[in-house]
Amino acid sequence: MQRLLSSRHVTGWLLALPLALVLVLFLILPIILIVVVSFWTATEFSIVPAFSFENYEFLFGSAVTFSVFLNTFKYALVTWVFTLGIGFTVAYFLAFHVRSQNWQTALFLLCTIPFWTSNIIRMISWIPFLGRNGIANSTLLSWGVIDEPLEWLLFSDFSVVLAFVHLYTLFMVVPIFNTMMRIDRSLIEAARDAGASGGQILWNIILPLTKPGIMIGTIFVVTLVMGDFITVRFMSGSQSANVGRLISNDIGLLQYPSASATAVVLLATVLIMIAVMMRFVDIRKEL
Repeated sequence: MQRLLSSRHVTGWLLALPLALVLVLFLILPIILIVVVSFWTATEFSIVPAFSFENYEFLFGSAVTFSVFLNTFKYALVTWVFTLGIGFTVAYFLAFHVRSQNWQTALFLLCTIPFWTSNIIRMISWIPFLGRNGIANSTLLSWGVIDEPLEWLLFSDFSVVLAFVHLYTLFMVVPIFNTMMRIDRSLIEAARDAGASGGQILWNIILPLTKPGIMIGTIFVVTLVMGDFITVRFMSGSQSANVGRLISNDIGLLQYPSASATAVVLLATVLIMIAVMMRFVDIRKEL
């Protein structure tokens, strides 16, 4: 028996070895290299592989960097609020108001149709809609709602958040819907028989049982928004910045040590946020 268990143990490790090698080569090793390069210094013409805290000192001592990180958190927070509201509503409708499984599948696939195209195409499709002479302004002018075109519809924080919500809402819908489908319907029926109202059922039963899905969706949305840079660049008209754009600009200037230091701080920030969220909700049972 002991020999059989030992054989199974070895077989398990051998089966996991290819995936472990892939993770080490394409995830762990690149992260280690980024951390190492973040302690190097760079001149106008070369990169000096000498240990130094110069990049981190500049990063934490710069008011511009602080402002960019604050702007990134702002985008992440506002996007999270809207994606959570929309995602929870859509998932609730699909899970509890659509009785037919075929209709649930059809409507869920309908939500994924925008993902059949590129993120960039879906993002820039808002530009002709929100522009000064775009569809939105033209419609509002023709209805007499406004007297002149609204300038803040495009190349502003509004357009950036709108694009983020459009791009990432489905990442909130999927885990919440998956969690709601696992809720035992007999709990809801028992609550109704006990005289609970729809609001009480939502607040005391559905919402607590949906927390793991909400947390998974939150992790997806927050990490995607904080790492995104192309959306902020196009939808703000290069008038705003986030950490992703800061890293992209440093790479464009061949300042790889500075870009690596910013990436390390961003990665550490995201990991801390995820660790804090996982302290409140155990998402492992949903994985």
